[in-house]
Amino acid sequence: MLKLFQPAPVIDPLPKERVDKEYKKLRLQVFLGIFIGYAGYYLVRKNFSIAMPALEQMGFDKADLGWALSAVSIAYGISKFVMGTVSDHSNARVFIPLGLIASAVIMTVMGLIPWTVSSLSIMLMFCILFVNGWVQGMGWPPCGRVMVHWFSVRERGVKMSIWNIAHNVGGALMAPLAVFGITIFGVWGGAFYFPAMVAVIIAVIAYLLVRDTPQSCGLPPIELYKPEECTQAYSAEQEKELSTKEILFGHVFNNKLLWIIAFANAFIYFVRYGVLDWAPMYLEQVKHMDLANSSWSYFAFEIAGIFGTILCGWLSDKVFKGRRGPVTIIYMLLVMLAVYIYWNSASAMVTNVAMAAIGFLIYGPVMLIGVSALDLVPKKAAGTAAGFTGLFGYLLGSAVFANIGMGYIFEHFGWDGGFILLLSACAVTVVLMLFCKENRL
Repeated sequence: MLKLFQPAPVIDPLPKERVDKEYKKLRLQVFLGIFIGYAGYYLVRKNFSIAMPALEQMGFDKADLGWALSAVSIAYGISKFVMGTVSDHSNARVFIPLGLIASAVIMTVMGLIPWTVSSLSIMLMFCILFVNGWVQGMGWPPCGRVMVHWFSVRERGVKMSIWNIAHNVGGALMAPLAVFGITIFGVWGGAFYFPAMVAVIIAVIAYLLVRDTPQSCGLPPIELYKPEECTQAYSAEQEKELSTKEILFGHVFNNKLLWIIAFANAFIYFVRYGVLDWAPMYLEQVKHMDLANSSWSYFAFEIAGIFGTILCGWLSDKVFKGRRGPVTIIYMLLVMLAVYIYWNSASAMVTNVAMAAIGFLIYGPVMLIGVSALDLVPKKAAGTAAGFTGLFGYLLGSAVFANIGMGYIFEHFGWDGGFILLLSACAVTVVLMLFCKENRL
């Protein structure tokens, strides 16, 4: 198994006349591979949210479902950091599809279990979702590894904004696929195992497309291929594999700016999942939408995020000259307004527009945190840095705040209490970003 994960070996260089053509072809190929592969992870990540209204009708309460749902984020937050460290020493071509196939198998099992209302069921849900969250942590870090090896620093703002919409494509397709699965199989378990079938196919495609590093394909490092787009002179030391200790204590734990954006990430994720994970239940119980209509609202949230993310990346690169802080502040202030409208809307149309607006705005800051994490460390530590910010985002922001915390608040203080917390999280994010020196990340 360890040999399977080892980075792809360096092979003999290709003839110089073939380098440019091969580089262009493979850069597009690996980009498509990590885009399609990571979108596939979202087909088998948040299926439980779609099933929650049916589970509540069976007798489960919101607080219990919130605890079960938190398992994905708890495990994912920890795994994204731990497996991020592993991915820095691994072959991304193998790492990405293996985690996706494992997640698909786990979701299939989840859908086949005949659940009954009991404490044992909640515990079993938590355990299954925890394991799924752990293998989900095998997705983002190796994609980050691919990005920093195949694309230069000055390309990453736009390239990452485009790649980041894989979140939205996968998340948007999950809801209709889940509803379609319920329709064709006739049981709510179809929300789990039909998307899982599609995810396995995507894993195979990702394996066929992704390549680990340019050197494993006979090509020079990106710093030599595009020296004009690099921020520092190339050195062979940049290709040196770092030990886990060097990565953690030399480039991550002592990086003050990384800590600031990690805490900001926690509150951004709180807003993201505080809205998204509870949307099916909120839209049904408060806005009186059926499952079909609420799934399309979920779809609008994700699709709108595509355009918002690309605009965010363009603004940070072209208008603010690489300064990520100002764009994050602007976006989070607008998120606050959109959340307020979503909370107080009186019509289905306004609710859907507000939901789409939140999606349009929230994914930009999510993306900018990821770009910043990659840029703040050497490329051999990229997976770990991304995992570190993800640890805060998913463990604290998603699991503790959005799942456990919001489940408790909604159950005991109603929907209004939860929305007050979401608005507060937007404000805290803005304050944290103001502490970034010149807002330049």
